[in-house]
Amino acid sequence: MKITFWTAFWVFLVDQISKYVVVHWLGLIHRGTLDVFPPFLQFRMAWNEGVNFGLFASYDMRWFLIGIAIVISVAVIYWLRRDGGSVWAHLSAGLLVGGALGNVVDRVIYGAVADFLNMSCCGIENPYAFNVADIAIFMGAVGLVLFTNDGKANKSA
Repeated sequence: MKITFWTAFWVFLVDQISKYVVVHWLGLIHRGTLDVFPPFLQFRMAWNEGVNFGLFASYDMRWFLIGIAIVISVAVIYWLRRDGGSVWAHLSAGLLVGGALGNVVDRVIYGAVADFLNMSCCGIENPYAFNVADIAIFMGAVGLVLFTNDGKANKSA
């Protein structure tokens, strides 16, 4: 479980530092956009009050989404603690939990998740932004699917 907790800690820390640097230190909160590596990477300020891609943003779901993120994080930790898992499963769980908690902090402080990474390519403009926590949550969820097998995972971690 140490691997899970340390991974979650570092993901959470990198997520929060990246948000502070980009949103406040670089002033994205006031600038709106900042070209980093045009046309592929741009910092674009977006406040996500909903779930993925801003779905249900017109509803006040802040505390519900905070609760869901915490319940999922606790459930993943309980599941791995109970059933064990490979090092990769524990790393994946840490990615998911660290990312989820990073977004929870945003919702508590700002009322919404601070998204700022925007990637577009080849004449196709992506209207959505995301953050480090979102990447970690996605990678963690995929990793848990790939590196666990119905509770029969290797208990070496």
